[in-house]
Amino acid sequence: MAALPAGCPEQETPDDQGAFPRLSDGQLALLAEHGERRALAPGEVLFAEGEPCRDCYVILRGRIGVVEDTGGRPEVVRVHGPGRFLGELGLLAGQPAFQSTVACVPAEVLVVPVARLRRIVASNPVLGDLILRACLVRRSLLIHEGAGFRIIGSCYSPDARRLREFAARNRLPHRWIDVEQDPGAEATLRRFGLSTGDTPVVVLGGRLLRNPGDDELARLLGLRRLPREPGLIDLLVVGAGPGGLAAAVYGASDGLRTVIADAVAAGGQAGTSSRIENYLGFPSGISGAELAERAVLQAGKFGAQLTVPAGATGIERCDGHYAVGFDDGVSVNARAVVVATGARYRKLDVPGIERFEGAGVYYAATELEALACGGRPVAIAGGGNSAGQAAVFLAGRVPRVYLIVRGEALGQSMSRYLVDRIEQHPRIEPLLRTEVCAVHGGPVLDEITVREKETGRTRRLATPNLFVFIGALPGTAWLHGALAVDERGYLLTGSEALGGGTHLGRAPFALETTWPGVFAVGDVRSGSTKRVASAVGEGAMAVHLLHRYLEQFTRAR
Repeated sequence: MAALPAGCPEQETPDDQGAFPRLSDGQLALLAEHGERRALAPGEVLFAEGEPCRDCYVILRGRIGVVEDTGGRPEVVRVHGPGRFLGELGLLAGQPAFQSTVACVPAEVLVVPVARLRRIVASNPVLGDLILRACLVRRSLLIHEGAGFRIIGSCYSPDARRLREFAARNRLPHRWIDVEQDPGAEATLRRFGLSTGDTPVVVLGGRLLRNPGDDELARLLGLRRLPREPGLIDLLVVGAGPGGLAAAVYGASDGLRTVIADAVAAGGQAGTSSRIENYLGFPSGISGAELAERAVLQAGKFGAQLTVPAGATGIERCDGHYAVGFDDGVSVNARAVVVATGARYRKLDVPGIERFEGAGVYYAATELEALACGGRPVAIAGGGNSAGQAAVFLAGRVPRVYLIVRGEALGQSMSRYLVDRIEQHPRIEPLLRTEVCAVHGGPVLDEITVREKETGRTRRLATPNLFVFIGALPGTAWLHGALAVDERGYLLTGSEALGGGTHLGRAPFALETTWPGVFAVGDVRSGSTKRVASAVGEGAMAVHLLHRYLEQFTRAR
């Protein structure tokens, strides 16, 4: 039993965005076959913030309040009535509750274990689609409202920045409390017996972590889950960008026992895109993080298991299968492997720039970075689609965007629709045939100096924000030369992989590396098209080909 917050509203919160659909009588009857009724007294807690979500609750009678701790005082922020179900994306993803829920009045609910709910979602297209859509919208609402766990720290702290990036990249609901600017920050810290010198800290429910590493935070939030049972799995996907996520979806939907792991977050480089407007099926565009979130949910629906953060450290052949080691010492054995580790952003060769990373120099343009800009001018170095997308996105939030391009024209490596938008936008100033040559400030970036390539003339730009999108380096270092690469370090596949090893008396399949049964998709592959759609297609194609490999391997054994 818990104390009911004062002032619980009597009226149900309207559903303006389709986040809280009311289930039909038929849908309630279906769920009733998989659950049991439970009576609730006023003040009885269903979900407690920070605690595991083991059951889904469907309201049959009464009102249930969603409670947030705002400044040390619990407050009912939303009220639900009969026919609605409780929970959000974390319910299906194995994450803890980010808000508490409590009975406002005597009530009755239908209790459906999460494991059964997952089976219903996978087997009933209509009800499953309704639940998945509602969970996605609810997660977006939590993020937009700043609900969830709290990160308390200084905007100048690299560790605080790291924690915020991890939360944002993984679309984890959280509230940022800046000790430099938030007048209530010190009072919040005093509640936990802390001072500003103890930050950054993470608070969820009754748990507090002091400057946790990404892996510790992931465990708190239910992200890092290695295979539940030891032994051999069918498919290991290393890298959770668009190509890796597609491989996980198609592999798991084909019945393969599938694990997908990423060193940082689902989405890869695409996950840092503020808006992708030329991806098939999304005419109004979609952010890379939202696209990745949907793919993760889809893969999980079919049984794929996502592990984040989990950086691969090596691969070995082991008697007909492969063993991939990870940075926590765990090794995963798989019959087939899809390498989708993509590429990491290249850094500018400018003296002293590393000291401003996270303090004015950024390699992604999401809402997190846009907020950090504080409405001040920004400069973007790069001439590809990532730079163009960032320019259009940030121009809607800051007074001036300087787009610094080394090339002769925007259209050399940028899609036409982006070129048109940039040329027509009054707040974007392209600087062609120009490069960044110096950065100034301390402890945060204050200004940059750019130089015209032809004349050598320099210009100082009063911008405390520099975004860098100047190409990428392949994510193949963890392979330690086990698989053949081209002169730039990208993995060779198909006909280019001939002569690199035995392929059971045949030529390598398309997308297959110099090791049979190990495939490469997306940006990590030599000759790949650096587009989200092509990476997704390669992920699907790799699963088709690895089925052929497994059949052939089984016959040969």
